[in-house]
Amino acid sequence: MADFLAEMPKAELHLHFEGAVEAETLFELDPATPLEELRGLYRYDDFDGFLKAFGAVGKRLRTPDDYALVTRRLLERLESQNVRYAEIILAAGVVLWKGQEFGPIFEAVREAAAGSRVRVRWILDAVRQFGVEQAMKVAELAAERAGRGVVAFGIGGSEERGPAEWFTEVFAFAKRAGLRLTAHAGESMGPESVWAALRLGASRIGHGIAAAQDPELMRRLREEDIALEICITSNLVTGVVKSLEDHPIRRLYDAGAPITLNTDDPAMFGCTLTGEYRLAARYFGFSEAELRGIAENGFRYAFGPASY
Repeated sequence: MADFLAEMPKAELHLHFEGAVEAETLFELDPATPLEELRGLYRYDDFDGFLKAFGAVGKRLRTPDDYALVTRRLLERLESQNVRYAEIILAAGVVLWKGQEFGPIFEAVREAAAGSRVRVRWILDAVRQFGVEQAMKVAELAAERAGRGVVAFGIGGSEERGPAEWFTEVFAFAKRAGLRLTAHAGESMGPESVWAALRLGASRIGHGIAAAQDPELMRRLREEDIALEICITSNLVTGVVKSLEDHPIRRLYDAGAPITLNTDDPAMFGCTLTGEYRLAARYFGFSEAELRGIAENGFRYAFGPASY
């Protein structure tokens, strides 16, 4: 099965740009800092620690050229896994937080991606705990670039410190602009967080594993064909599940909730997309046919035009 999983065409729908920056790439950008010191940025003990680590890595991306190099290195790794399509989540909220100009950065990553065999589309992400005003600025940036590679607007960060209800008007604006909508939900909080994301109009849910606690919610996802962006290793490393045995991916799948497999932050979690499929086979008993179906979901539930 290992060769089959490596060779199978795949799509990645939940992939954070900043979380895909390898320590070795940071060293390319800043060879004056020892590699081991840079690797230390990726060490944390809990979910809040992960969010701080994510921000610390993002701070080291200082110029459009930095972002372009990260894009090239990321797409090289995706190509090596036969990833044909990727929707990369770019934390525009972090760019604004750093006081950087977003336009040149976006043009740099867009140009760098144009040379890849991976078809790339972009999701601009607002940080929930940064509040509504900044989220609207991110939605406006996304709306300005709809049709130029940006296909969706979403919210990430802390579910607890940035309740979905804050962003009702922001999501309404993004929808009017023709953008697709997604939200991280049901990762570190319970099913109500997923329900709240659905009320915002999200047509895909980042993580969403708490839905397994609510049969009615799983029925809603199944009947309305709303996919979950499942990231097994991420959930384990951040501690939102205590062990692989506790992960609800199998229950969600068996209940008919549409699922996709993704890496989330592969550099920070030490995972690959091919490896996530291997985990699904080894620990959760997914058959070759089931894994093919999940891989096809990656293309089916894409926000942009995706094909093998």
